[in-house]
Amino acid sequence: MKVRRGRTVVHEVTDARPSLTADIGRREKRYFIQMGIRTLCLILAVVLNVPWPVRALFVAGAIFLPYIAVIGANEPSRGVSSTFDGEGPNQTEIPIHRREIGS
Repeated sequence: MKVRRGRTVVHEVTDARPSLTADIGRREKRYFIQMGIRTLCLILAVVLNVPWPVRALFVAGAIFLPYIAVIGANEPSRGVSSTFDGEGPNQTEIPIHRREIGS
């Protein structure tokens, strides 16, 4: 524990990032759900006898959902930043999320 400005900072389990396995599982689940919707759109566009605007909507879903699914599957976790700030990590310092090691 650390004392900061007169109060003790306590790290909780909810502060931790999800495990890599949980993150990959979440991404795979979202991807397969979106691909299932895409397959359904493709089937409905071929099988149903509906007006052309509705059929065009189904075809658009079948065309654009794979792109959206891949982008969503490759997005970083919410706690991880994918931007490069130009400064490399300071190897002599304990990372912020692991500060309790040095206490």
